[in-house]
Amino acid sequence: MIDRLIRTTTALAVMAVAVIAAVISYRHAYELVMTHGEVGATARLVPLTVDGLIWAASMVMLDANRRHQPVPTLAKWSLGVGIVATVGANLAHGMGHGAVGALVSAWPAVALVGSYELLMALIRAEHRVGVAPVSGVADSPDTPAAQPDVPTAAPEAPTLEQVVRRRHEAGDSQRAISRDLNMDRRKIKRIIEQAA
Repeated sequence: MIDRLIRTTTALAVMAVAVIAAVISYRHAYELVMTHGEVGATARLVPLTVDGLIWAASMVMLDANRRHQPVPTLAKWSLGVGIVATVGANLAHGMGHGAVGALVSAWPAVALVGSYELLMALIRAEHRVGVAPVSGVADSPDTPAAQPDVPTAAPEAPTLEQVVRRRHEAGDSQRAISRDLNMDRRKIKRIIEQAA
């Protein structure tokens, strides 16, 4: 219950900061594009390509994480280029007001990227908790199906108690185990004490 409340309020705060920062960052980039010769639809759309690149790269990285696959190099590069572009555009927008003006102008872009990546981290963490908490192993789409004519013994999945004890023996705290398995901490403590 408390974990869900923490995740929900954190997600709401992150989204609120992201929306505010996105509006301000867009305005700065739009004004910068306007002062450098672009007008009309082009001036309005160019800033969206920067944030769109960050969004697309983050989604590809999130998808790779959820599928337990390596993150594509292009996604990493695209995210980096998008971050540099949005922070650079905001810095350039405030440069006319000196170093402090440039830093103040760049802050919304930093807040936007930071809050967006925090949201991605929350989604990744939620996925790790929701996917196979007992076995800890996700099925891979590349795993070949068992042949019907070859008898295979299905490995026994460890019990919840075994998973908790193994994690505790590996050095994980009761709080971490409770959070990752989405269980009450008192129950985790009971399982560990029963093993002792």
